[in-house]
Amino acid sequence: MTRFLKAATGTRKRRAALAALAGTALTASTFTALQAYAGPTDSGDGGGTVALRIKGGEAHIDPRTLRITARTASGTESVLSAAAAESLGTPTPVSRHGATSASWSYPDRGLTVSAAARDGRLVVGLHATKDGSLGWPSAGEAATGDAKGAAIELPRGEGLRIPVADPFWNSAQGGLTGEEGIDLKDLTMPFWGTTAGGHGVSTLVPTDLGTHLRFRSTGGRLHTAASHDFSRADGTDDYTVAFSLTDGSPVAAAQDYRRYLAAKGQLGSLKQKIRKNPEAAKLIGAPHAYVWGDGRSAKTVERLKKLGISRMWLGYDADGDPMSKEAVAAAKKAGYLVGPYDSWDNAQDPKNADTGVAKWPDRLWPDGCVHDADGKPEGGFGGRGCYLSSQALADAEPQHHYLADRAKNMTANGVNSYFLDVDATGELFRDHTPGHPMTQAGDRKNRLQRMRGVSGGALVGGRPYVLGSESAGSWANQVIDFSHGSSTPVHDGLWKAERDKKTWGGYWPKGRPGMFFKPATLDTSVARAMFGPAYRVPLYETVLHDSVVSTDRWELSLYKLPEQKKDRALLAMLYNTPVNLALDGKVLDEHGKEIAAMQRFFAGVQKAAGTEAMTDFRVLTADHQVQRTTFGGRGGLKITANFGSTAYRGLPGGCVRATGRGLDGPQRFCPEG
Repeated sequence: MTRFLKAATGTRKRRAALAALAGTALTASTFTALQAYAGPTDSGDGGGTVALRIKGGEAHIDPRTLRITARTASGTESVLSAAAAESLGTPTPVSRHGATSASWSYPDRGLTVSAAARDGRLVVGLHATKDGSLGWPSAGEAATGDAKGAAIELPRGEGLRIPVADPFWNSAQGGLTGEEGIDLKDLTMPFWGTTAGGHGVSTLVPTDLGTHLRFRSTGGRLHTAASHDFSRADGTDDYTVAFSLTDGSPVAAAQDYRRYLAAKGQLGSLKQKIRKNPEAAKLIGAPHAYVWGDGRSAKTVERLKKLGISRMWLGYDADGDPMSKEAVAAAKKAGYLVGPYDSWDNAQDPKNADTGVAKWPDRLWPDGCVHDADGKPEGGFGGRGCYLSSQALADAEPQHHYLADRAKNMTANGVNSYFLDVDATGELFRDHTPGHPMTQAGDRKNRLQRMRGVSGGALVGGRPYVLGSESAGSWANQVIDFSHGSSTPVHDGLWKAERDKKTWGGYWPKGRPGMFFKPATLDTSVARAMFGPAYRVPLYETVLHDSVVSTDRWELSLYKLPEQKKDRALLAMLYNTPVNLALDGKVLDEHGKEIAAMQRFFAGVQKAAGTEAMTDFRVLTADHQVQRTTFGGRGGLKITANFGSTAYRGLPGGCVRATGRGLDGPQRFCPEG
């Protein structure tokens, strides 16, 4: 499998034109106390601003600059956004629409603005009739202060909580500062949060395509600035930003986004997915493992069962050696899920393709390639072949059945699961090919349709499959069942490490490739940014725990990184998510007993709350080494992890404890050092 190379090369160079943008600064007055929602006001405050009542206070928008502040009943003021980074020109007079909305425009920029109090949020929408870019929202240097404990919550992978004054994150080693920043579509969810002093702000951008988030350090404090590219041809001529005042919880912005998805009918449910396809119930309590060599045999499956492992998801690479019908039958008999890796995103010349999943019939290579604005094919995984247009495949499917035929071939051995690489991640394309033009929004729509065709069965002869994809964005949560990689907040230094085949390992030997089985050591800064418990926060699980089963990246099996192994196991158990393994007979010789013990603990907490929402997350000690999650309602499951070295209320360092409804008394698991 070659998809890890795609991650190292697929991120395109960002424009450096954002250098002039002001950043979000967090101050003691930036965050206001929340008050009861008292209904909207009907006019501005007499100072040239538009005032709208939102949950927790009143928002004031200056139409001349798009500066936004919020004021509570107590009179405390917070900055939701400073003025736009560029001149907007003279605005037209404000048109008021009752007490809850207003609109105006900037003729010089070809922008029309609407502002509305909706569902307790301030929702600002911009529509462009001219192509261009807008640097907004940002809080600006005027708000710079020294609020203690101020932090940014960012849904990179599972989620990070980044203290704005932390020297590490203000340095290049943190991997956030610099000119490039992040395309919002490359985050797992389209929002970020800011918190300080028990209060906070959630900034949600439903129009993530064309939106960019940049970080920079000023005066030893980390700031953020967003921008949006308006392009009619790209379908990004609308830009919407929703602001909410929050209670300052590190997961408050995620809770706000979950409410947004639910209100829009865009929040999936594992319970409903299981009702539609009972096989999906086998995800509950199941660690995930890619099997290699003798791991693909019926004998190894039987060995797993003898160890007492009641549930597993077993996957295998597209290396020309799939699991046999006998091995698949053994896995299903054991109560496991089993399925192939596949990719519909890469095409290579069939004469010399280095993987079977890059071979397509007829002239899909090269006619189906995505082409850039200059007419050049977009280089595929690791620069090999090209990225295959989802529009080209969608157009051809009714007549040629390329996808249905591929799926039929991949499932001929009787599997009950399917892993479809990258379809659910943020890597989307604008295709300039005359025969199959496509916007990024169209690409996303195509991918949703074909993923639904696999999970629902329409594309595979009516039989549904338990479907997974890579680093799934929240937009795909309704059509997939599990996601590999969405738990991992990737630092760019990981790609550098993986390119060093001498120390990391490569795709050899075939039956036990070093990339998966050779222990590796991450650079200290990379390990800190990705796996430091003090910086981790369960944003993804807060939103999607009861919709999508999430794991770490496939090439980062639990035993690949020995120095982070204990913390990663504790994080998985704390978040009630499965570990991901690379598995063969030798791994079972070395770690079989621990894997079985971990699965027994995991099966218990999953039985209690595997399909329940994560309803609370708290840091219990000042050093952030003891953390607790809660699942379900009152009396629900509580899981406490101690990442430290000293005991906390009877919980030893390096251990996790579960209590609450659905368990036969308190349960504890302590991973090996």
